Amino acid sequence: MEPTPEQSPHHAYPDHWEADVVLRDGGTARIRPITTDDAERLVSFYEQVSDESKYYRFFAPYPRLSARDVHRFTHHDYVDRVGLAVTIGGEFIATVRFDRIDGQGRPASAPADEAEVAFLVQDAHQGRGVASALLEHIAAVARERGIRRFAAEVLPANNKMIKVFRDAGFTQQRSFEEGSVHLTLDLEPTAESLAVQRAREQRAEARSVQRLLAPGSVAVIGVGRAPGGVGRSVLRNLLASGFTGRTYAVNTSFAAGTDTVEGVPAHRSVSEIGEQVDLAVVAVPADRVPEVVADCGENGVQGLVVLSAGYAERGAEGRERQRELVRQARSYGMRIIGPNAFGIINTSGAVRLNASLAPESPKAGRIGLFTQSGAIGIAVLAGLHRRSAGLSAFISAGNRADVSGNDFLQYWYEDQDTDVALLYLESLGNPRKFTRLARRTAAVKPVVVVKGARHSGTNPPGHAVPVSRIPDATVSALMRQAGVIRVDTVTEMVDVGLLLAGQPLPDGPRVAILGNSESLGLLTYDACLAEGLRPRPPRDLTTVASPKDFRNALAEALADRTCDAVIVTAIPWVGEDGEAETGDGEVLAAALREAAATGPAKPVAVVHVEMGGLAQALAAATSTAAPPAHRPAGPAPQPPAPAPDAPGTGGSAAGTPGTGGSAAGTPGTGGSAPDAPGAGAPRTAAAEPAASGRGAGATGGPGPSAAQIPAYPAAERAVRALAEAVKYAQWRRQAATPGKVPEFLDDTIDEHGTAALIGTLLGPDPDPRGRPLTHDEARELLAGYGVTVRPALPAPDPEAAVAAAGELGYPVALKTTAPHLRHRADLGGVRLDLAGENALRRSYDELTDLLGTPAELRPVVQAMAPRGVDTVVRASIDAAAGAVLSFGLAGAPSELLGDTAHRLVPATDRDAAELIRSIKAAPVLFGWRGSAPADTAALEELLLRVSRLVDDHPEVVSVTLEPVVVATHGLTVLGASVRLAPPPARSDLGPRRLPSY
Repeated sequence: MEPTPEQSPHHAYPDHWEADVVLRDGGTARIRPITTDDAERLVSFYEQVSDESKYYRFFAPYPRLSARDVHRFTHHDYVDRVGLAVTIGGEFIATVRFDRIDGQGRPASAPADEAEVAFLVQDAHQGRGVASALLEHIAAVARERGIRRFAAEVLPANNKMIKVFRDAGFTQQRSFEEGSVHLTLDLEPTAESLAVQRAREQRAEARSVQRLLAPGSVAVIGVGRAPGGVGRSVLRNLLASGFTGRTYAVNTSFAAGTDTVEGVPAHRSVSEIGEQVDLAVVAVPADRVPEVVADCGENGVQGLVVLSAGYAERGAEGRERQRELVRQARSYGMRIIGPNAFGIINTSGAVRLNASLAPESPKAGRIGLFTQSGAIGIAVLAGLHRRSAGLSAFISAGNRADVSGNDFLQYWYEDQDTDVALLYLESLGNPRKFTRLARRTAAVKPVVVVKGARHSGTNPPGHAVPVSRIPDATVSALMRQAGVIRVDTVTEMVDVGLLLAGQPLPDGPRVAILGNSESLGLLTYDACLAEGLRPRPPRDLTTVASPKDFRNALAEALADRTCDAVIVTAIPWVGEDGEAETGDGEVLAAALREAAATGPAKPVAVVHVEMGGLAQALAAATSTAAPPAHRPAGPAPQPPAPAPDAPGTGGSAAGTPGTGGSAAGTPGTGGSAPDAPGAGAPRTAAAEPAASGRGAGATGGPGPSAAQIPAYPAAERAVRALAEAVKYAQWRRQAATPGKVPEFLDDTIDEHGTAALIGTLLGPDPDPRGRPLTHDEARELLAGYGVTVRPALPAPDPEAAVAAAGELGYPVALKTTAPHLRHRADLGGVRLDLAGENALRRSYDELTDLLGTPAELRPVVQAMAPRGVDTVVRASIDAAAGAVLSFGLAGAPSELLGDTAHRLVPATDRDAAELIRSIKAAPVLFGWRGSAPADTAALEELLLRVSRLVDDHPEVVSVTLEPVVVATHGLTVLGASVRLAPPPARSDLGPRRLPSY
C-alpha cells in the first residue's frame, strides 16, 4: 500500500516493514505501516473496541475518535512518528504507534533515542498473541530508526498489558507515578527476549500445522459430478480412511437438486454449507482457485490443501500466480499446503484423516514424513507398507509456497505421536532457520533428511525460494552439526527411520553379530568395519540352529555389557525333526521378539536372505501405541499457559490507538529455553517434549514386547542404519552439555575498535559488491581480534628484496602474491629458508626468469616461521545459510579430495575441536607416523577468534588465512585475505515473520 503525497515526502513508505505473522492460535495476520488511506479502517476498528479497552488506552472514557485524532493517527513520517496495523481480510484488528520524545517527554527528533509507545487490540482478537507480535515488530522498527528505549504509561488495573511488556524479555524498569505504572524498555535484544520470541514462534507455527492435520470438518472443493477425477478421488480416500469429522463435497456445477455425493452433503460453495469448515482441499483448475480462496476466507476456513497445478512449476507467470495465491490466503488468516500438493494424512485414531491422492492410508505408527515431491511420497508410502511400518502423519507439500518442512519441525518437536521425523527436501527456503529448528528437534527425537537436487545448483521447478550457492558437502556438514541424520537415498531414509522408531539408541559402537550363516555374518562384520563400528567376531549358530537357539543367543548378546547393539543374520533353516522354516518367518520372529522383550534395551536389527516374510512377521505384533511402561520418568515440559491479550495501553502524551496484547509465557520449563539442546543422555528423556516408547527417545530397561525389530534384505543396509543411529546417539550425548565460547577471548578482542575500523574502510557510501583489503589493512583488522599475521614486505626488485630481508632478519622466504600463483608452491612460486643475500638474489632471478616479471609476480619477502603442519582457516557468509567456518590442510591433495570440515558461526569450543578432528587428514596433526603432535589448542583458539570476528561484524563477508603453520608450540599465520561488504540481510534475526518469496 503506497502513501499519498500528503504524507511526508522525505521518507518513502517502508514496505520492508510489511510482514505476515502466525498468531498463537495458528491463524495468520498481516502487519504493515498505517497510511493516510486508512482513515475509514481506523474509525471502523475503533468502533469495535470495547469501552473498557478504550478506557485502558486513554485513561478516560473516549467513545469515538475525532477528525483530528484520525488525521494524527494516520499521518506518520516513518521516523519520529510510526504506526503499524495488524490486518485480517484487509480490516484492522490491532494498532501500535510510537512517538519519539526527549528526556522531558516532549516530542522530539533524532538524536533523541526514546519513544512513547501505545497499543490497542480489538476485543474479539485478544488472546491470540497479537500484541506480542506487534511489540516485536514495532521494537525492530524503532531500533532501525535509532530509538533505543520505549516508554509506556499503563493503568495499574491493566495487568494484561503490563504482562505483555514484562514477558517480552527486554531489560526494563517499572515505577508508579501519578496513578499509573511507568514502564521503560531497553530495546536491545537479549538472550531472554530472543528465547521468548522463538518459543512463541514455535507454539504458533506448531498450532498452525495442528489446525491443518486435525480439522473438525473438511470440504473437498472440485468434487466431480461423475466418478473419477482428483476431487472425487480425494473425497473417496477421505471417507475410506474413516475421518472422524464432518465432510462436505463442493462444486459450483452441482445441479440445484444435488443433495449428496458419495453419501456426504453436496454444496455449490462453502458459503452454502452454513457450518464451520476447518480445512478445504482445493482440486479445481488454477484459474478458478482465487474465487475458491475468497469463498473459503470469507466463511472462516482455517487452512487450505491446494492440489491444483499450474503455478511456479510453469514458469514466471505461474510464479506470480503462486505469490498471489499465498498473499490472498494469508490476508484471510489461512495457511496453505501446496500448491501442486499430493495431500496430507493423519493416522491418529482421533482424526483418521486422508486428504490426499493416496488410495490407502498407512497404518498408525511413530514416524512423521514430510516430502516436497508427490512421486517420492508415493514411493516412501509404498516402501513403508511393504515393510508393515506405520506413520503418524504424512505431508506432501508440492511447491510448498507457504507451509514448509520448518513448520512441521516446529510441530513434531512436541508431538506426542511422533518419535522420528523423516524429510525429503529439494530446497531449503530458510537454511538458517532450518538448522536452528533441526538442532532443537534432534535434541529430543531423530530428524532424518534426504536432500534432492544436490548438485544442480538451482531449485526444482515450482520452488520459488532463494538459491544457495553453498556446496552440498558444506550443507551436509552443517546438517551433521545440527544433529540431522543426512542420508543419500529415500531407501536409506526408510531404513534408518524404521530402526530409530522401533529401537532404543545404542550406547556405543560395539556390535554383536549372530546368525545361522557364517558367510552372511562375515559380510555383516566387514560392513560394520567399513562404517566405523566395532564389531565382535560373528557367532555362527550353524544352519541347524532352531528359533530357540536364536532366542537364547540373542538374549545372551543383549545381556553382555561389552556390546551396545546386536545384528541377527538369518537364512531358512531345517530343524532336527525335519521341520523346515518355509520363509514366512513367523516362528523365528516370535523367538526374536521374546528375547528382545526380556533383555536390556539395546537396538536389534535383522538381516535375512530368502525369508521375505520375516519383516512382516517381526512387525505383525507391533502395537501402534507407545508402551506406557517405558515412557521416561518425569513429566514432559508443557508450554506455559497462554495469557489473554491486553486490551490496550498508552498515555496522554502518545494519545494514539495501539494494540494491547499478551505475551505467551517464558520459554521452556525447568529453567531451559526450548532452543537449547536436550539434557541428559539419549536414553534419559525426562526433559524431552515427546520422547516415548522403545524408539530413540526411550529409556533403558527391559525392551517392550510391542517394539518393532526392523529387518533388512542386505547386511550393508542394516549396518548403515545402525551406524547412523550410533553417530546420532553420540551427538545427543554431546548436545546434552553444549559447548561455549571461552571467556578469555574477551580480554584480547577490541570489538568497538574493529567496528570503527570497518566503518572507515567501507566508507560512508560503500559499494554493495564490497572490497578486498590490502595486506596491511587485513593485518590491522585481524589484530583487533588477537590474530597476528606475519608481515610480508613488497619486493618489486632485488634491491628491495634484500632491504626487506635485512629489516626482517634471515632466514626468509620469497614468494609471489599474484592471484594465479598465490599458495601454489607446486608451481615454483615459493622459495624457503633463504639464509643470506646471495641465496635471496639467486632465488629472485630464478623466479622472474621462470614465471614472469616482478610486476606480474608481485613478490614479497617474509621471515621464516617454525616448521609445522600447513593448514587453511576460512570463514565466509552465504546469503541463505549464514556464516560458515571451514578448516582443512593446505595443499592440492586436500582440495582434490574435498577434505574440508565446516561449522556454522558462532562456533563453540566443542565445534572448534570437532572441526579439526573431523577431516580425514586429521592424524597428521596428532603425531602421525611418529611426528611431533601439532599445537591443536592454539589452532582451536584461532578458529574461535575468526568465528567471533565474522559473528560480531557481518560486514566481514570473507576471511581466508592461508597458510597457517601449526608447530609443536604455537602457530604462525603467514597469509590473510579479507573482504568487506555491507552486511547481507539476516532472515533469522528480527521479529517473527513468514517467508515471502
